[in-house]
Parts: sequence; structure tokens; C-alpha cells
Amino acid sequence: MEDSGRPRFLGLEESESGPWDAVVLSVPFEMTTSWGEGTEHGPAACIEASSQVELYDPLLPDELPCGLGIHTADAWGSKAPTLRAQLDSIRDYAAKWLDGEQFPIVLGGEHGILPPLMEAASDHPVLGGDLELLTLVQVDAHADLRDELNGERFSHGTAVRRALDAGVGRVIQIGTRALSRGEAAFAAADGRVETWFARDFMGVCDGQAGWARLTERIAQIEGAVWLTFDVDGLDGSLVPATGTPVPGGLSHWAAVDLIEGLFAAPKSTVIGADVNEIAPGKDDSLTQFNAALIATKILVCHTLSRLNRKD
Repeated sequence: MEDSGRPRFLGLEESESGPWDAVVLSVPFEMTTSWGEGTEHGPAACIEASSQVELYDPLLPDELPCGLGIHTADAWGSKAPTLRAQLDSIRDYAAKWLDGEQFPIVLGGEHGILPPLMEAASDHPVLGGDLELLTLVQVDAHADLRDELNGERFSHGTAVRRALDAGVGRVIQIGTRALSRGEAAFAAADGRVETWFARDFMGVCDGQAGWARLTERIAQIEGAVWLTFDVDGLDGSLVPATGTPVPGGLSHWAAVDLIEGLFAAPKSTVIGADVNEIAPGKDDSLTQFNAALIATKILVCHTLSRLNRKD
């Protein structure tokens, strides 16, 4: 039976009964924002904007869904009275979609959704309960490695630090250009953290050589991978409504190349992704539309991977 009333990613017709190859999850979580607000409205705005995204991608033999089953799940919601209880409910919401049967694309919501997503991912059959086997690829303007922000240990600014605490084995940060001295020291001292600063591959002088090194590194990733894409990893001009836009970030095409390269890495398997810190613009739809483009490219690359496995 087809559901025509609920908003659907890309406006696609969906079967309510499954099975599905990919599922779009909305987590409109906002409790620790420290500057610009609005992420609680981000997932819905992204899904609405996605209806304007073209379904054709040159990587695929046909328009999306290209023969695959896509499902837009009901959004997460919780009235839990505490931050920790809210995060636990996000973990429980995501866990049922991380059983290896479908590929989850999570729309956020502030980046604080990452630790409970990692807790949920630990039971993915590829990991077998061992998060140390997982590589987290983080596209982000910020390091998110603080131990606390404004007195809170579970914050959008501590998300990656808490993911490491949860047991994630390795983090590859891409596009970092705003971090504290303490975060820089932590990253330099912790062998699990590998940071690719935006200036090293987007800069005027050495950017091209740095980009070649980065794409080569992406191709070498092995094992299970989760992609966490904070939209402020893009240049601030592309996502002006996100909470903390930063200049000097990735262009659209740089993001496309990275996502395609990650999914094409011969020895890795991307088991899920989140696109976070989406906040709808008050005067335009640029931020949520660019977020929808990123989520769509992730879906395209997963679709290509699934089609290649069927061949």
C-alpha cells in the first residue's frame, strides 16, 4: 500500500510494507545549540526541499529509486525530561534500522545526535558489538572534540569526543577549520584521530596537492565506515542558516567527490550516514536544499553499491 499523506524524501512513492534498501530517518533534536538555532526544524525542511532535487544522477542507470526500495520513516520524537534520556531515546529509535537489512540516512538535528547513533550502530552485524572496528568519517568545520561545552559533556561541540568514548576505533576529520587549543592538543595526542584541515586541501598554494593526498587516503580506508556530515563542513556561503557557518569550507563538488570516493573505496563498507546541523533559512531555502543534495548523493552512492552487489 502506498502512503500519500506523509512527507517523503525526494517525493518518491514508497511502499509501507518493505523490504527497503534504504531508510531516511528524521531526528529533530535540539537541546544544546550554542549560537544559531533551528535544527529541530531541519529534517522536515530538508525533506521538503528534497522534492526539488532531480532524481537523475550520471552514476546510475536510471532515475532514483532505480529499482530499490526507499522508505521515509516517521520522525523521532521524545518528551523525556533530561538530556541523557533524550539521547537514549534517539539510540533506541535508530537501533531497529541498524540491523544490516537497510541503509540508514539520518537527518538532524544538532550534531549531538552522533553519540547515540554510534551506540545504536554497535549492534550492526558488520561490527558484532565492537565499535572499535568502525571508522567515523567526519565532514565538519569544527573538531567537536571538546570534553565539555558550556558545562555540558553531551553537546554538539563534544559529539566526536563522546563517540570515541563510546568505543569508535578511528575518526577521520575532513574540512576542520575551527577548533580550540585543547581540541588541537587532544587530536595530536590521540592516535585514533586523523585531521585533514580545510586549509591543507582548499588553500590557494598547496590545495591541489593536498586534495590529491586526501582522495588517496579516502580510497585506502578499510572496514566498516559511518559518514557523519555536518553541513557546516560546506563553505558558509552554501549553508548560511546552519548554527555556526564558517568560511573556507568545502564546495559542493568537493563534497560530491569525497562522498563518491568514500563509497568507491574497495576495502571499506559504508554502513550508514547522518547529515546534521540542518537549520532552515528564514529568507531562503539554500541551507536545507544543499543538505538535501548531500543526502541525495549519499543515497545515490549507496544505490550504486547495492546494484553492483546484485550484478
